[in-house]
Amino acid sequence: MKRWALLSGVVLGVVLLFSSAASAQDENPKAEVFAGYSYVRVNASGAPGFNMNGGSASISFNPSSSFGIVADFGGYHVGNSGGVSVDGNVYSYLFGPKLAYRSGRFTPFVQALFGGAHASGSGSVVALARVRPQGVIPVTGSLSENAFAMTLGGGLDVNATNHIGIRLIQAEYLMTRFTSETQNNARISAGVVFRF
Repeated sequence: MKRWALLSGVVLGVVLLFSSAASAQDENPKAEVFAGYSYVRVNASGAPGFNMNGGSASISFNPSSSFGIVADFGGYHVGNSGGVSVDGNVYSYLFGPKLAYRSGRFTPFVQALFGGAHASGSGSVVALARVRPQGVIPVTGSLSENAFAMTLGGGLDVNATNHIGIRLIQAEYLMTRFTSETQNNARISAGVVFRF
């Protein structure tokens, strides 16, 4: 009976030790993985703006409870927009620092990410022409280009459990430099965060 009591005490001690270590880890997750929906409003200079829909995913390695290093990847698509037949995609790959304030159920954060983007697509537009008797000229083209990209912004996570959170919003200024011009865009994301 004494051995059973001693064994139970050791098991209980080990369980308490691991649960306190897990609790401390939950307060400062070593890594966070986000996956969700992203909306991008593209504002190209000299052209009407248009919307892109897609998704983004990121992983944050957290050396401390308030500081993280983020790797962010996104993919966005545009179809017919504003009377223009377009089929285009933009892929972003961004890296940089993140500052978070972990307090109870809410985790607000800010981040600045830098990297690149790749755009590819094709489209056609009907242009009015006075020189042709038909009155219209179909113009078609394609694009495949890499460019510098950066984001500045932040968001708010709601912690559903110690290991799962809901990213209510991530709102960022997204700057790209396609065709040697600056595009001042906005990116808004929402989704799920997993903490380890």
